[in-house]
Amino acid sequence: MNDFVAPPIDWAAVSPVLIVLAAGVLGVLLEAFVPARARRTTQLTLTLAALAGSLVAVGLLWDRVQENALSVVGGSYLLTPFGLGVQAVIGVCALLGVLVVAERTTTGQDAFAPAAAAVPGTAYEDETRRAGLQQTEIYPLLLFSTGGMLLFPATDDLIVMFVALEVLSLPLYVLCATARRRRLLSQEAAFKYFVLGAFASALFVFGIALVYGFAGTVRLQGVVQVLADPSVSPLGSMPALVVVGLLLVLSGLLFKIGAAPLHAWTPDVYQGAPTPITGFMAACTKAAAMGALVRVLFTLANGLDPATRHDVEVALWAVAILTMLIGTVVGAVQTDVKRLLAYSAIAHAGFLLVGVVGMDEAGSRAVLFYLLAYGLASVGAFAVVTLVRERTVSGDDTGDRAVGTVPDDGVVLGEATRLAQWAGLGRKAPWLTAAFSLFLLSMAGIPLTAGFVAKFGVFSAAVEAGAWPLALLGVLASAVSVFFYVRVIVLMVLTPPPGGEQGAASSGAASSGTREGDEQGSGGGTATVTGAATRTLVSRTVVTVVGSRGPAAFAIAVCAVGVLLLGILPAGALDLVGQAAQFRP
Repeated sequence: MNDFVAPPIDWAAVSPVLIVLAAGVLGVLLEAFVPARARRTTQLTLTLAALAGSLVAVGLLWDRVQENALSVVGGSYLLTPFGLGVQAVIGVCALLGVLVVAERTTTGQDAFAPAAAAVPGTAYEDETRRAGLQQTEIYPLLLFSTGGMLLFPATDDLIVMFVALEVLSLPLYVLCATARRRRLLSQEAAFKYFVLGAFASALFVFGIALVYGFAGTVRLQGVVQVLADPSVSPLGSMPALVVVGLLLVLSGLLFKIGAAPLHAWTPDVYQGAPTPITGFMAACTKAAAMGALVRVLFTLANGLDPATRHDVEVALWAVAILTMLIGTVVGAVQTDVKRLLAYSAIAHAGFLLVGVVGMDEAGSRAVLFYLLAYGLASVGAFAVVTLVRERTVSGDDTGDRAVGTVPDDGVVLGEATRLAQWAGLGRKAPWLTAAFSLFLLSMAGIPLTAGFVAKFGVFSAAVEAGAWPLALLGVLASAVSVFFYVRVIVLMVLTPPPGGEQGAASSGAASSGTREGDEQGSGGGTATVTGAATRTLVSRTVVTVVGSRGPAAFAIAVCAVGVLLLGILPAGALDLVGQAAQFRP
């Protein structure tokens, strides 16, 4: 006879996660039943509605969670004020990130390959491109990943946390391989992310096994109770076992935030993935992983004895220092915009770790505000990168455009990510340059931006916890990082564009095709005769700013306004994160 009794479930408490995951399942069904011509609009509408609905659910739960944490299925889903605050940050960043994903620009093309599984350069890939196929499966994948992110910081069960880790990660592995251009680089990035992510997941699971071996439970509160009374442990008093297990669990989480020495995937994946997906990952994945890291650290800190807690703090100090050092020093010598932003993300992971070393409420408050400020700046910065493109133009060997060849708005290629190509961008797109400069200044922590308030918060939290040397190192690292942010601004605003736009000319007529594979044009060599002289036509690559059809421009505007408001009038947001920075197990 089956004596199983289904536990009562508070469906309202899990509604932020359920709305997004249910929309993801519905999105998969839409792929099968909705006609191709209406599929993109339907999927985009569903995705935006689901994310907006999740934010509404978070708002409705806010006052209720302030009174008492919501425990569902015995703590498998434990929604605390901090967890709900992280869900709000993820929801906002995901909503803005999806707008960037939906951008098709004035070229009429999005950032995703028509057949992501096709071998780059094959006839099949060319056929799918000519047929105008669209990969609308990216929207259900984004929803599934977001659902895993929302669950990640809202569980007290390490096994459920691992499931959430895989749910958020697996769609991202696929999305990283879907870039329309630089296909081989995109697939390489996805493969690296998958292999290293699998390694980090293995560390996470092994850590769970060690913690379970010590405590006989995978519930964080149960582990705390065993730590308080080791005599009830199945293995007796073995603090070394739980310390090693905890460090392995933290290693899996540190991988997701891009902290050293588990940061190696970050620059390659950020560079190779489609730029909208890079922005989505930079903001949302970091928020989810930091939320889970704070939950694990702060919950277990209540049960650790002074010696064990000291060991964990020493490990955090070492990781924070190494992360800030690598992010700032290596970032200063980058020549690619996306790789520069990747090392910036690594440095910011170090700054976030500075805020959590005290494992107290001040640290959780500072981290939550930092995640919001950094998320807005990251989504906005990568949205700008999607609009700065390369294009081919034709002219003669003297630099004059030839009559009868491809016009100046020739074949638009991929993003112009080399820093040298951004010289003089302020003259072509002053408003876009101003927005990008604002995002960089916020990442640098310049006053009157959200980044300044965020960095002041994490450094103050470290000082209050007695970790003032770490805070001092963070201030010095932040000062160094200003160099490579300001360098980009000077390049865009004060440096004139290189002669002839961006030389790298190749002999031959301009290609009149629209091949987008690995950003290559083709055309046979020709010449035109003017009088008695023969003028050789050349195809050159220059930098242009493509127009937005609305979604990316709106996302950039919202991010810019948010960065300014959080820097000038942060009181309201600080009050909200103050309410959210509480743990009520």
